[in-house]
Amino acid sequence: MTTVYLVRHSEGFKSLEGIFKTNDSIQLINEKSPLSYNGEKLAEKIANNKEFSDIDVVWCSNYARTMSTAKYFAINSDLKVNLDDRLGERIHGINTWKELSVDFEERQFLDKTYKIGFGENQVEVRNRMEEVFDEILNANLNKRIVIVGHSTAFAFLLKKWCVVNYDKPYMFNGKVFFDGKWNYCETFKLEFNDNKELINIKNINIY
Repeated sequence: MTTVYLVRHSEGFKSLEGIFKTNDSIQLINEKSPLSYNGEKLAEKIANNKEFSDIDVVWCSNYARTMSTAKYFAINSDLKVNLDDRLGERIHGINTWKELSVDFEERQFLDKTYKIGFGENQVEVRNRMEEVFDEILNANLNKRIVIVGHSTAFAFLLKKWCVVNYDKPYMFNGKVFFDGKWNYCETFKLEFNDNKELINIKNINIY
């Protein structure tokens, strides 16, 4: 059996942001944004949970906050952190946050082709997430894998096996396993049989 933990990154620096005088794009600022002080402490606490005491491999996106979260899982198991930018969050496709409508998130869940500017739609995110997930799974059969990523990208990936709707409970094989409200370091445990079929998924409360 292969076990994959999908772990959302810890609390980001965004709540502490003041005046930003930079020529960086919103996308680059988002990718570079680190964890907050509380985010560092939370990531370390979560990684120290006994659930992660025997991890074989750690992957994350190219965002600073996922790398900073993943390092704690890697350190505890004496591993390196592997990175793939296909694990990144959905690209909004805007130059200023004012361009983002208040219903943007909901519309992307309801309309899989909806996107704005140079951003991604649900299908595009799912395609890259499924591609990199399958590569990681195939290369690590019968191992225990941690993938640190982002809530929306993970939600779109979970649609491969589950019923996932915006701000509503998620279901697998007709049973609810998650209320749809993402916290920092939200964790899902996925178990695959030898045929790489998902046989169980669980939202783990590890706070």
